[in-house]
Amino acid sequence: AGLTLIVHLSVLQNNDFLRNTVHRHEPPVTAQPIQILAEDDEVVVVDKPSSLPVHPCGRFRHNTVIFILGKEHDLKELHTIHRLDRMTSGVLMFAKTVAVSKKIDEQVRERQLEKEYVCRVVGEFPEHEVVCEEPILVVSYKVGVCRVDPKGKFCKTIFQRLSYNGKTSVVKCLPRTGRTHQIRVHLQYLGHPIVNDPIYNMEAWGPDKGKGGRIDKTDEELLKALVEEHRSKQSLDILGISEEDLASGADNKDCGNSGDRTKSAQADRVDENCPAEGTKDPEGNDIAACPPNSGRKSAQAESSEEKDPLCVECKITRRDPSPKELVMYLHALRYKGAEFEYCSKMPEWAVEDWEE
Repeated sequence: AGLTLIVHLSVLQNNDFLRNTVHRHEPPVTAQPIQILAEDDEVVVVDKPSSLPVHPCGRFRHNTVIFILGKEHDLKELHTIHRLDRMTSGVLMFAKTVAVSKKIDEQVRERQLEKEYVCRVVGEFPEHEVVCEEPILVVSYKVGVCRVDPKGKFCKTIFQRLSYNGKTSVVKCLPRTGRTHQIRVHLQYLGHPIVNDPIYNMEAWGPDKGKGGRIDKTDEELLKALVEEHRSKQSLDILGISEEDLASGADNKDCGNSGDRTKSAQADRVDENCPAEGTKDPEGNDIAACPPNSGRKSAQAESSEEKDPLCVECKITRRDPSPKELVMYLHALRYKGAEFEYCSKMPEWAVEDWEE
């Protein structure tokens, strides 16, 4: 059977109005509020919840730190100084002016910035200091997957165990470089992945789960296995991708997994789908992916809305993730520069006698 496509062409005239409506499914995120740790005329520092990307990109527009700060706190035109993985929580700093942003960029170039993380990992982490310098290679921007590979970029992370409860360890992490997923990949390589890491602590990596770089699959087989594992658990939204993304075949830059790095040190890649800071959302006039009075939205809420017969995602009914699934045990605890130091509280899962 053939398909006939009829296109009506007309020449635009003065005062003609052209409208393009975008249909979008935005992944669910945590309802945990964004806590403001510090604010003055130069900067805003927040404690970012897990599951929220920093700025609008990919499938995320309304469910982002930038959008919510503007909507709920009237903080507009913020300049991103550094970023965190979507699933990483913790200290996140924004500049209010270009001048402040440039000043901190200089500190970045002069390596005057220090970052400290805490995480909870599988097993008994060594008591002595561990330094990992394995190079990291990006496997897929779309799914947001990296691995240790000799062809990758140089990385260095210093680890120090803080506590061990008999099953899992709390570890302090000091990244000396800022590669995508650096801490998570290095911990996987050491055989101590983050307890609830939705990528690097999965069966898809094989019996060793990537320890020592041992992966019994090609990159293509690995990505397929990861997607299938999340599909079977109805948790593709945790990866920030949809069935439509997978069907498209295009390897879009996934800003939701942008990694922790400073703005001027993004050597791995440029997020081409992300609007520049301080610019108007180019799709701000589209049908909202969230209600006008809310920055959060669940998959269940979407299911009650009008469905598009041409949309792949509209045909799929997924369960809402539990709050536990929207948290990963990796937290940016401290961000320190030449003239400032900001620190958040230790997350509850990092307390020494904590049990899941």
